[in-house]
Amino acid sequence: MEFDLENSLTSLEEHQSDTVPNLFASESDHMPSRNFLHCLKTSGFYVSFRQEAISLILQAQYSCNYDAFVPYLAVNYMDRFISKQEIPQGKPWILRLLVISCLSLAAKMKNAHFSVSDFQGEEAGFIFDTQTINRMELLILDALNWRMRSITPFSFVHFFISVLELKDPSSSQPLKDRATEIIFKAQNEIKFLEFKPSIVAASALLVASNELLPLQFPLFKCSISSCAFVNKEKLLSCFNAVQEMVEMEWYESMLDTMSCTRTPLSVLDRQCTKSESETTSTTSITNGSTVPEIKRRRLNGHSSK
Repeated sequence: MEFDLENSLTSLEEHQSDTVPNLFASESDHMPSRNFLHCLKTSGFYVSFRQEAISLILQAQYSCNYDAFVPYLAVNYMDRFISKQEIPQGKPWILRLLVISCLSLAAKMKNAHFSVSDFQGEEAGFIFDTQTINRMELLILDALNWRMRSITPFSFVHFFISVLELKDPSSSQPLKDRATEIIFKAQNEIKFLEFKPSIVAASALLVASNELLPLQFPLFKCSISSCAFVNKEKLLSCFNAVQEMVEMEWYESMLDTMSCTRTPLSVLDRQCTKSESETTSTTSITNGSTVPEIKRRRLNGHSSK
């Protein structure tokens, strides 16, 4: 049976009375260890190792046309594994073997096609036989205590949407879609590894509701903050981090758009365009004359530009 990330524990409906408490009680078992977070903050090796691994996994998504949940699950396995298993330095083949094995396990959980040959060739630099990959998969399974039905932020989206008590039920799907986009992006950011999956889900939904249903945001904020399973302090911290991530992405997108509005025809034109672009970018962010203002709604009720 294909694993549904929105329903991590069983095939039953998510908001059954006994399932929701179990989700919140079990989510910490599906997070990287605290020691891993310390390593990421103090060791450049683990940061670069994780970044390169995620890059290879995302490349596989596009080259193999995977559903987005396959690479998401693979990164989840990878994070949990390297948080419990020391990775020796100076052996680059370990990274590629780990990526292949995590993708293989994720594909099996999602009933997706996986072929080792898609990841091995002259350009890859390393060739692994099936036996080697199988051994690595067993190491991962053992490190994860065979908990392959990962509890992720997606496991809590349905529950928190029900908590919002939407006036218009038709708005639940756009909220879910936007929150899903945010959750996918957040996985690449190291800072979100310290938050429980439920907190990331709640924060993503609040940011989505602030964008799509701003008039109802104060009510949504109150509803989620009042939830017995939610740590308000962690929610505040995570919400602000998600908001900053989304705004930074917006600014970068706008700057990219502005830099492409003119096509320089000569070396002189290119120099002038660069100068104008730098001036415009500075003016836009400082004075708000070109880039529209974004009002950041903090969870404590205050707004800032």
